[in-house]
Amino acid sequence: MKILYVQVLIGIALGIAVGVVWPEFGVALKPLGDGFIKLIKMAVAPVIFCTIAAGIAHMSDMRAFGRLGVKTLIYFEVVSTFALAVGLIVGNLVRPGVGFDVDPATLDPSIAAGYAEKAREGQGMAEHLLALIPDAFFGAFAEGNLLQVLVIAVLTGFACARLGEFGAKMAHVLDDISKVFFSIIAVIVKLAPIGAFGAMAFTIGRYGIESLLQLGALVATFYTTSLIFVLAVLGAIAAASGFSIFKFIRYIREELLIVLGTSSSESVLPQMMQRLQTLGAGRTTTGLVIPTGYSFNLDGTNIYITLAVLFLAQATNTELGLGQQLTILAVAMLTSKGASGVTGAGFITLAATLAVVPDVPIVALALLVGVDRFMSECRALTNLVGNGVATLVVARWEGDLDRERMRQELDAGPTPLAEPTPRQLATAEAD
Repeated sequence: MKILYVQVLIGIALGIAVGVVWPEFGVALKPLGDGFIKLIKMAVAPVIFCTIAAGIAHMSDMRAFGRLGVKTLIYFEVVSTFALAVGLIVGNLVRPGVGFDVDPATLDPSIAAGYAEKAREGQGMAEHLLALIPDAFFGAFAEGNLLQVLVIAVLTGFACARLGEFGAKMAHVLDDISKVFFSIIAVIVKLAPIGAFGAMAFTIGRYGIESLLQLGALVATFYTTSLIFVLAVLGAIAAASGFSIFKFIRYIREELLIVLGTSSSESVLPQMMQRLQTLGAGRTTTGLVIPTGYSFNLDGTNIYITLAVLFLAQATNTELGLGQQLTILAVAMLTSKGASGVTGAGFITLAATLAVVPDVPIVALALLVGVDRFMSECRALTNLVGNGVATLVVARWEGDLDRERMRQELDAGPTPLAEPTPRQLATAEAD
C-alpha cells in the first residue's frame, strides 16, 4: 500500500462507488479534489520560475536558449495542428452526431452563454500577447499564470547571466530554493489518493453514469481517437527519437493516474519535470518545454475541439463544407493556444472556436455540458503524454538528452518521487 499509484487507483475506485451509491454525498466531496489541485498549483509557479531562471543563468551561450525556444514552438505548431486535423478526419469518418436531430431552438441558451462570455475575453492576438506581461512582478505568482511566470523567469535568467559572478551565485540560490519547493510538492503529492477520491466522487455524483450513456458515441469516439493518436502518432515520434511510447507511459503511470482522478494535467506538472530530468532531459529544456506546452501543445484539447465541432454540427443537422471545415481548423489553431491544463479550459476553447465560426449554433454547447467532465479526463491524459514526449524530442534535437540514462530509466521503470531514491539523488546532482 506504500506505492502511490495503487493508492490513487483505490481512491478512484472508491470515488466512483460513492458517486454511484450516494450521489449527493459524492457532490459534497468536491472540495477534496479542488483542495489538492490548489495545493499543487501553490507550488507550481515558484518551481517553474526557479528552474528556468537558474537554467538560463547557468547557460554560457544565450543563442542556444533562443534556438531551443524556436525549435520548441515549431514542434508544438506541427504536432498540435496534426492533432486538430485528426479530430476533423475522425469526425467525418465516424460521424458520432448523426441521428440526434436536435433543434437548436429547444436548447437552453443560458448554458452556453457563460462559456461564450469567457471565450470572448481577450480573443485577439494583441490581447494574447499583452496577457503574457503581468501587471506586477509577483502578480503572476499570485494568479498562478504560468506563461507570465515563464516570461519573468526568462528575464530573470538573462539578467543573472549578465551579472557575472554575482549572477552565478544567484543561480545557485535559485537552485536551492527549487529544492525546497520540490520537497513541499513531495509532501503534497501524498494526498493525491484523497484528491482523486473526492474529484471522482463529485464527477460521478454530479453528472452520473447515465450522462455517458446518452452521448456514448461521442465519448467513445474521443477516447479511441486520443488513444490511437498517443500510440500511433506520438508513438512514431517517440520511436524516431529512440524510445518506446509504451515504456514512457509505464514510466509516468503514477502521474497519469493522478490526472485521471483530478481531470487536471496541471496537478502533476512539478512531478513531470522531475520525471523528465530523471530520464535524462536537461533542466533548462524541461523547464521551458513543459510549462510552455501547457498552453501551446495540448494535443488532447485539439482533438476534442475539432471533433466536438463536427459532432455539434451533425447533431443540429448543420452542413459543413470542406472550406468551412478548413476555416474551423485555422480558427482552432489560434483559439487552442489560449487553453491551459486545468479542468474546463477545453470547453471554453471550444466556445471560442464556435464564436468565431457562426455556422454551428453556439447554443448547441448545452449538449456537451453533461459529458465534458468525463472527456476532460481524456484531454488531460493526452495533453500530459504529448508534452512529455515533446520534452524528450526537443531535448534530443538540442543535444540536451542523455540517451543512455533514458534507456536505463525506461527499462528500470519509475521510482516513487515522494521518497527520493539514490538513483534520483544522483540524477539531481548530475544536473
